[in-house]
This record gives sequence, structure tokens and C-alpha cells, in this order.
Amino acid sequence: MSLLIKSALVLDAGSPYHQQRTNIHIDNNGIIKYIGKETPKAAKTIVSHDLMVSIGWFDMRANFDDPGLEHKEDLDSGRKAAASGGFTGVALLPNTKPCIESKNEVSYLRSGNLNNLTQIYPLGAVTKGCKGEDFTEILDMYAAGAVAFTDGEQTIWNTDILLKTLQYLQKFDGVLINRPEDKYLTAFGSMNEGITSTLLGLKGMPGLAEDIMIKRDIELLKYAGGRIHFANISTGHGLKQIANAKKAGLNVTCDVAAHNLIFDDTLLTAYDTNYKVNPPLRNKRELKALEKGLTNDDIDVIVSAHTPQDEESKKLEFDLADFGMLGMQSFFPFVLKNNRPWSCQRF
Repeated sequence: MSLLIKSALVLDAGSPYHQQRTNIHIDNNGIIKYIGKETPKAAKTIVSHDLMVSIGWFDMRANFDDPGLEHKEDLDSGRKAAASGGFTGVALLPNTKPCIESKNEVSYLRSGNLNNLTQIYPLGAVTKGCKGEDFTEILDMYAAGAVAFTDGEQTIWNTDILLKTLQYLQKFDGVLINRPEDKYLTAFGSMNEGITSTLLGLKGMPGLAEDIMIKRDIELLKYAGGRIHFANISTGHGLKQIANAKKAGLNVTCDVAAHNLIFDDTLLTAYDTNYKVNPPLRNKRELKALEKGLTNDDIDVIVSAHTPQDEESKKLEFDLADFGMLGMQSFFPFVLKNNRPWSCQRF
């Protein structure tokens, strides 16, 4: 049926109506027929002072857990979650069972795109099983439609593999995505290392684990060339290193998860496992550094880091619960929370 959206705030930097309130008329076929101050007749009218309209968004980092972990999320429920949050494109991490490590898995993820509004863009695993030990068939996955390469939730800890991946991807200008974390420094940790973790008696995960891996990867990028994207940045020092690398002319970009921008580690004083994420919620000082990074355009993208978990993985003692929280459905409220100065400049 036809639809009239009244007095909606348009968030689209490419539109002449950007940052303006206007009426939008959509016909029976779902096509926008009119934008302006007039009020065409429609079968249904939607009006609210808080309405906002934009083009569909793209999420660079999400888990749909399909194939193999469908009890947490599958492609159908994941697409519905994405659509409800405003996403029409989603890049999926390869941490499934089996991992997305061959052209068959890539084709499986892409197979439903023709009949769905939300399009899936597979990220291919760099190493088999995302274990950091042996290469996958990267070129085959690229030909099948993988848009970038990463071990997803797992850091590429093997220095030689990361170096050779940077070199190999240059054959087709491919992007390497790496989440920086020294697993030895964060082993057995469950939250940010600091005053709160000490008060709670929980093993902390120091920001140093992120910072030194960023330093390592930047040095390898200087040596090998190529393109690298740092995922889920959470520390001010790590972000400063990335900003300096950009100024030096290196082909480097980064993203931050929406929840790492607005929540800090004091939320964990009640041992609420819903806030157990990796990288962990940091302190208020780190949040301010990330906000500054967004204002300065040192951070390129905000991602949902959507990581659904089943009840059996979350309703446990805090140190035993799995990392991860939902992110797609709540992404836009997170971004607009407390009228942050960077909120609308992201659109």
C-alpha cells in the first residue's frame, strides 16, 4: 500500500534535503514518488517528531553464526535483525563451523541475496579454521565474491602469515582486516584491566595487548605494503598510532564498535554478562579518546560488532560467559545517544 512519512529528518549527505524535515510519499511498489512540503494522499500515514530517514546502511562487522551455529543466529534471523536496524548490506565474519574458508562457503552466504533486501558480503578467512597456522584458498574465495579477508574474532598472531597475506592481497588490491589483540596478554581475562576489574576481583585485559599488535602490524605494513583495516579499536594510544600511520601515507583504516563508544567498564559492577564483550568496555578516558578520534576523522567507520549468543552461553558466572552482545537493532540509538557531537556527521 502507499505510504506517507510526515515531517521526517533526512540524514543523507548526498541529498539536497540533508538535515531537513520533509514529507516522503512512497507508492504501492515501494518507490519514492515525492519528497517535499506537500502532503499527497496515501493509504497509511506515519508521523512522529522523532522520525529520521536515510539510505540503507552497510555494516562492516557482524556475526550471523551460519553455517554451524544456527542456535545463536541464522541467515534469515540475521537479515531480519539487520533490516530492523536499518542495514541493507552486511559484511559477515568467517567464524562459523566450518569457517568461511573456501569458495563453497562464500557461495552459500551469497546464495540468498537475489531474494532479500539485506545483502550479505562474505569476509573470507585468511587461515584454515581461523587458527593462524595455514593459508586458505584466498584467490578462489575472492573470485567467488569474498570482499575482504580476515580471521574475524581471532587475531592473526602469526607474523609470517600476516606479512605474506599483505603481499598476496596486493595482486588484486585486497584488504586485510585484523582485530589487534595479543592473546597472551589477555589470557583468562574477562574485562578491561583497571580500577573496576581490581575492585571486582576479575582478571583484566590490558589496553597494551591492543596497542602492541597495532604497532606490529603497522611496521609490517611499512615493510610489505598493501592495505590493512584495524577492527574494533578501543584504546586511545592504538588510535594515535593509526592516525600517525595515515599521516605517513600508509594505506590503513580502522573502525570502532558502537558499544565501545558509549559504555564504560563501570557498568560491569553488577557482573552483567550482557556487557561482556571483546575488546572489553574500557574506562571513560579511552571513551573520550575515541570520541575525539571520530571528530577528527581518525576513525573511519562505526560498526555494530553484532555477536548474538544463546542463553546457555550468557547465563553463567561472569568469567565463564562468552563474549558478545547484539548490535544491529540498537545501533542507531547507540550512535545518537546523548547527542554526541559526532552522531550525525557519520551519515
